[in-house]
Amino acid sequence: MAADATVQSVRVGLTPDYTRITLESDRPLEYELSMLDNPHRVVIDLNNTKLNPVLHTLPQKVDAIDPFVQNIRIGQFTPHVIRLVFDLKAHVVPRTFVVPPKENFAYRLILDIYHPHKAANADLNTRTQPAAKAKFETDVLDELVASLIQDSSKKESNLIRVVPPSPPKIQPPQPVMQAEQPGSFQAAQYRKPNSTPQKSMVPRIIVVAIDPGHGGKDPGAIGKQGTYEKDVTLAIARKLKEKIDKEPSMRAILTRDGDHYISLPQRRIIARRANADLFVSIHADANPKSHAHGSSVFTLSEHGATSTTASWLADKENSVDGDLMGGIDITSKSKDIKELLLDLSLNAAINDSVKLAEYVLKQLGSINHLHKRNVEQAGFAVLKSPDIPSILVETAFLSNPKEEVKLRSGDYQSKMADAMFLGIKKYFSDNPALARAAVAQTK
Repeated sequence: MAADATVQSVRVGLTPDYTRITLESDRPLEYELSMLDNPHRVVIDLNNTKLNPVLHTLPQKVDAIDPFVQNIRIGQFTPHVIRLVFDLKAHVVPRTFVVPPKENFAYRLILDIYHPHKAANADLNTRTQPAAKAKFETDVLDELVASLIQDSSKKESNLIRVVPPSPPKIQPPQPVMQAEQPGSFQAAQYRKPNSTPQKSMVPRIIVVAIDPGHGGKDPGAIGKQGTYEKDVTLAIARKLKEKIDKEPSMRAILTRDGDHYISLPQRRIIARRANADLFVSIHADANPKSHAHGSSVFTLSEHGATSTTASWLADKENSVDGDLMGGIDITSKSKDIKELLLDLSLNAAINDSVKLAEYVLKQLGSINHLHKRNVEQAGFAVLKSPDIPSILVETAFLSNPKEEVKLRSGDYQSKMADAMFLGIKKYFSDNPALARAAVAQTK
């Protein structure tokens, strides 16, 4: 009898279209897949596999913001079968496949849990574009984000037998480098191969994710007149969205459009799922010194804050629900290939973020005093998207009585929104190649 397979690593990651569960093992995993209703569940039975501590860590990797998976239960179903039960939040379509060892990976059993509409689109792409099959098997960026960005029950019936596929021949997508823009985000992005000839090029709508800081149980800063930061940021964000949506080539989405709490990782995920080209987080913070005043624009820093104020603000914002880059500290010096790819993408995104921040800061200077005349950098968790240029705008200080009066004014809120809008528009006007995808193919 062959020795049991051993699961060496488990990951649960969120991508724009699905939740990906990866089981990495020393040999191909034999499995059976089933779907059960009332309530909705996905079940995977692993045959001839050891139940070890690594597998027991899988339930801990489920994120509360996961739109599909509520919980994972694991147990020894029979002497030779381990059962994984995925309790779901909605009706889903699961897709499984096995990937043989490559690069730094061992054998992988991958379960992608889709919304039904997303699964249909993925299936169509796989059938109509042979190269798109690599999306399921070797999508480098999705696997990177999924792996970094992150019971013993009664016998259940209606099992669907799944025969593990033979090891597929995999051609990983090649990095596309644009020599004319070596510092741009495009230089660092990995794109999927496209076998369909290009018919024509049309401008793609630029998507801006606007993030009103704080919300719900987290009011943010509170001024002496009782002004809540969460209310000011939402008011400015709505005005900014209105201005952007009037542009024929742009549209905006809000990470929240009401007074409710959203975690820092979820804000980034909302932006990624909208395929955002930019992420703009709006704040109106406080300072221990009531005379502190003026506007600032921040980008992410991997190597510490550029000022004491920047460091203090970042610590304050991150304390709401501190988070690392998908569970990996970006200051780590590990040379693991996945972290190197992440660093490449993140560094390029930071470079573009600084360019965007400079345009916005210049516009803010026309309506308000600048607290710092240069773009500042600090480790804001909400800015840690490796694939979207991101900035954080401190519109003014609620702790300053004069600025609190301004921030309460609808007219001043509109001026703030105007300044950010003009900065964003000027950024794309002067640097069209910095849009993550400036053109799209017509179908």
